[in-house]
Amino acid sequence: MPSIRSRARTDQGSGRVPMKLTLGAIVLILVWFAIGGIGGQSIGSLSELQENEASAFLPEDAESTIVSEALTEFQDDSTLPLIVVASREDGLSEDDLGRLQAFAQSLPDAEAGLPDGTTISDYAVIPPGAPVPLIPSEDGEAAMIILQLKTDEASETIGEGETPLSLIVEDLRATIESDLRAEGLTAYVTGPAGFITDLVSAFAGIDGILLLVALVVVLVILLIVYRSPVLPFAVLLTAVFGLAAAGYVVYQVAEAGWITVSGQSQGILSILVVGAATDYALLLVSRYKEELHRHTSTWVALKKAWRATIEPISASAATVILGLLALMLADLKSSSGLGPVAALGITGAYLAALTFLPALLLIGRRWIFWPSVPRYEDEPDENRLANRFGWRRVAESVGRHPRRTWVIVTVALLIAAAFLPTLRVGGTSQSELFLTKVDAVAGQELLAEHFDAGSGSPIQVLAPEDRAEDVVQRLESEEGLSDPYIGLSPEAPPQVVDGNVIVQATLEMAADSSDAVDTVERVRSDLQAIDPAILVGGETAQQLDTRLAADRDFRVVAPVILLVVFLVLVVLLRSLMAPFILMVANVLSFAAAMGVSALVFNHLFGFPSGDPTTVLYGFVFLIALGIDYSIFLMTRAREESEIHGTRKGVLRALSVTGGVITSAGIVLAATFGALTVIPLLFLAQIAFIVAFGVLLDTLIVRSLLVPALAVDMGRWIWWPSRLWREEREASEQVVGS
Repeated sequence: MPSIRSRARTDQGSGRVPMKLTLGAIVLILVWFAIGGIGGQSIGSLSELQENEASAFLPEDAESTIVSEALTEFQDDSTLPLIVVASREDGLSEDDLGRLQAFAQSLPDAEAGLPDGTTISDYAVIPPGAPVPLIPSEDGEAAMIILQLKTDEASETIGEGETPLSLIVEDLRATIESDLRAEGLTAYVTGPAGFITDLVSAFAGIDGILLLVALVVVLVILLIVYRSPVLPFAVLLTAVFGLAAAGYVVYQVAEAGWITVSGQSQGILSILVVGAATDYALLLVSRYKEELHRHTSTWVALKKAWRATIEPISASAATVILGLLALMLADLKSSSGLGPVAALGITGAYLAALTFLPALLLIGRRWIFWPSVPRYEDEPDENRLANRFGWRRVAESVGRHPRRTWVIVTVALLIAAAFLPTLRVGGTSQSELFLTKVDAVAGQELLAEHFDAGSGSPIQVLAPEDRAEDVVQRLESEEGLSDPYIGLSPEAPPQVVDGNVIVQATLEMAADSSDAVDTVERVRSDLQAIDPAILVGGETAQQLDTRLAADRDFRVVAPVILLVVFLVLVVLLRSLMAPFILMVANVLSFAAAMGVSALVFNHLFGFPSGDPTTVLYGFVFLIALGIDYSIFLMTRAREESEIHGTRKGVLRALSVTGGVITSAGIVLAATFGALTVIPLLFLAQIAFIVAFGVLLDTLIVRSLLVPALAVDMGRWIWWPSRLWREEREASEQVVGS
C-alpha cells in the first residue's frame, strides 16, 4: 500500500501558473464582483418584503386564521388595534380628560407624515360621524384611546422601507411627547400596532449592523488563525459575495410571493452565509496550505486541495441545505419560509467558497499567506503538519484510552441532556419579547395596571346565529373573561353573515400572556362542546395556534431531517455504521446543548418561556450544522485509513484537522453570537443555543466522542464498505501467517 508521502511527491510540475488559468481566474473574480454589486442592493431591499405579524405566519386552516378571514365579511377591512394609554398617579383631572378627548378627536385629520392628500382617517376604520372613543379607567387614574387601523392599507410599503403604520405610530409618539407628557401625563402608544412597529424597529438596519458585527468578529478570528493581513479579507469577500448571490435570489423569490421573509429569517440568512462560507474557506485554505509544502506548483497544490475538500464541503452543504428545506414541511410560514431562504444562503456560500475563493488563491499564489508564506519542502515533515495547535497530543490521549474517553463523554452529555425537559417553550408574551424597554411594552404594563389587561385585544368567536345566546351565556361563566356581547361593538346592532355572528369578550389578564393562551384553549374546548362549528379567534388565539403548529412542525420535520442527514452520510462515507454512530452522537449533543440552555435561560439569565419554535430551530441548526465537523473529520479519517489503517488513520485525521475544524466551529459560534445585537428574546436564545451547541460539537463530540468510538470499534466503523472488507482480509492474513 503506497504511503501518503509517495503519493504526494508525484505531479510536481513547474512553479508557474498557466496564463489561461490566470485569465480564467481573473474573469471569474470579475463575475463575482458583478454579482456582489447586484446582489448587495437586493440584501438592502429585503427589509421592504418582511412580514413580522404573527397572523401572517399561521397556516390557512388554523382556527384563528379562519375567524380572521370571516371577519372581513363583517367589515370592509381586517383591523389592527392601535391603543394610546395615558395616566396620572394622583388621578386624571377634568383638564386631563379634556386634553385627551381633544387629542383623540384630532387623530382622524392628522397628516402624520403620510403621503400627500392622506390623513390617519384614510388608514383607519372610523364610522362616519363617530368619534374616536376615549375610555376612562374605573380607578380614574388612566384613560385609553382605541383606533382601529386597516391592516392591509397600513402595512403597505411606501418610500424606503416605511409604512403608513410606522409613520402614524412615530408621529403619535412625537405628539404625545410634546402635548401629553409635557403636561405631566404618562402616555404611550401600545396595542398590536405599537408592538409591530417596535418589532420592525428592532429589525431595522439588520442588513447593516448585524452583518458588520458578524464580519468584524470573523475578521478578528481569521487574523489570529492565519496571522496574515491579506488572507482574512479574501475569506470575508467570499462570504460577502456568497451572501450577495443568495440575497438576489431570495429577493426575487420573495417578491414573487413564493416564500415569506421575516426579520428573523433575514438575520439568520446573513449569519448562516458568513459562518458557512468561512467554514468552507477554512477547510479549503488549510488543505491548500498543506499541499503547498508538497508541491512547487501552486496550481497543482490548489487542484489537489480542491479535489480533497470538494467531497466533505459538498456533503456538508448538502446536509444543511436538505435539512433546511425540510422546514418547508412546517405549517408555520415563519419556519417554512426560513427553509428556502437559508438553503439559498448556504448555496451561495458553497458556490462562492468553491469558485471565487480558489480564483483568489490562484491569483495570490503563495504570497496570499504573507508573512507566513508556506514554502515547498523536498521532504516535508508530516508530523509537523499533523501537529498544528497541539492536536497530536489530543489524538494520542484519545488513542491511549478510547473506551474510557467515549464512556466519560457520553455520561457527561447524558447528564446535561437530562435538563432538557425543563426548557420552557410554551410561548412568549409580547411584553417579554423585547430585551430592552420599548414604548409598546411600557404601554401594555400601564394598560394592565388600570384596565382589564386584555382590553383592545378581545377574543372573537364566530358562531351560528342560533347559538349566539348560548355562546354569550357560556362566556359569562368562564373564568378570566368579562363583558361578552354579540357584534363588533356593544353599541352597534349585530350583523349576520352566512348565518354566523361575531361574539366578543374581554380577557381579564394580558392578552399575550400564557394564562390568556390557556384560557382561550379552555374556552375553545367548552364552546365546541356546544357546537363544533363555533370557532375562536383573536390575538390570543393566534398565539395558541402558533404553539399548536410549532408542536406539529417539530414532530413532522425532525424525523425528516434525521433521515436526510443519515442518507447523505451513507453516500459520503459509503458505510452504515459510521453514519449511525455520527447521528446518535449528534442527537445526544443536541439534547445536551438544549439541556444546558435550559439551565442558563432559567437560572442564569432569568428568561421567561421561549418561543414555541425554539426547539425546532435549535434542532435544525445543531443537527444540520453540527454534523459538519464530524463530516470534516470522518472524510479525512477515511482517506487516512485507506493508507494507514483505521486506528492510525482516525487519530491522524484528528491531528491534521483539529486546528481547522476548531477554528471553523469558533467562527460559526461567533457569527451566531452576533444575533444578540438584535434586542429580541427569541434571537438571543437561538444565538446561545447554536453557539454553545456548535462549540460542544466541535470541542467535545468531534474531538473526543467520535474519534474515541471510531478507534474503539476499529474497522467495524466502516461496515459494510470496501474499506471494512479490506481491513478484515488484511487482519485474517496476519492471523493466518
